[in-house]
Amino acid sequence: MPPKTFIVTNSHAGKRLDLFIQHHEAYSSRNRIQTLIQDGLALVNGKPEKPSYKVRAGDSVTLELPERPVREVLPENIPIHVVFEDDHMVVLNKPPGLVVHPAPGNYTGTLVNALLFHYGSLPSSGKPSADGEGSERERAGIVHRLDKDTSGVMVVARTEQALKALAKQFKDRVVQKKYVALVAGVIKKGSGTTETAIGRHVKERKKISVQTDSPREAVTLYKVKERFKNATLVEVEIKTGRTHQIRVHLAHLGFPVLGDRIYGGVKVTKIGTLSVGRQMLHAESLSLLHPVTGTPLTFIAPPPPDMAEAVELLRRSGC
Repeated sequence: MPPKTFIVTNSHAGKRLDLFIQHHEAYSSRNRIQTLIQDGLALVNGKPEKPSYKVRAGDSVTLELPERPVREVLPENIPIHVVFEDDHMVVLNKPPGLVVHPAPGNYTGTLVNALLFHYGSLPSSGKPSADGEGSERERAGIVHRLDKDTSGVMVVARTEQALKALAKQFKDRVVQKKYVALVAGVIKKGSGTTETAIGRHVKERKKISVQTDSPREAVTLYKVKERFKNATLVEVEIKTGRTHQIRVHLAHLGFPVLGDRIYGGVKVTKIGTLSVGRQMLHAESLSLLHPVTGTPLTFIAPPPPDMAEAVELLRRSGC
């Protein structure tokens, strides 16, 4: 693609370079823009600058967006567990280990591949994904997502009308999302709230952290369901839907999710005789309004066998 050039006006003077570019490239995530800047693909007056550079009136910002290969996403006969479906939406219980949508390194074996097989064509917002990658087919029907190793309830739109209505509910925070998590350590308080802003880690860019130069509001509520000797089962409700929000917030509080190597390290992959191969986090319930009728609906999915077995083992062993 040919380079784009933007001239900084008085109204944008003083803004960070990454935020200035994001204003003009609304479909590109801030993370992607920062990567472009660090790779020398965004120049100020012909010279590289840091993402934090404060632009000045009259600055000439040149942006080069590399071409992205178009990949065909094919239907695949992957089983899915449907909780509810009608002509407008599908609610399913995603198993752990299933990637939601295709991305570099995962163009097959995803939930989208499965949905295309079972439901055929699905709607898209018509916009690139939040990270600037992905065709409409790669984003088919997806309104929100769960991490690969997080299990639980997800809703998928089957029509354009439903997609727009559901997306608006998520944006307006109408949707209620409750999770259960098994965490390392004993939480003494019966409940609590953390509102610590999170964003990309200042150094480890693949991680989300409270140590960030791009903080975004994040609100997480937790309630203790059961305590064990060295672990706690908690119910978690999120008021915002940030990437890795629950995992980051719980780790920040000192109680990382069991099995979460990224935010808890190797020490949380085993507790007593229990070895934990993936993060013990499950989206247990999802409450929303039907995208066409407006009827309030709540969908519940029990934790998968590995998580239920882990809880039972902790009860029996006293770990």
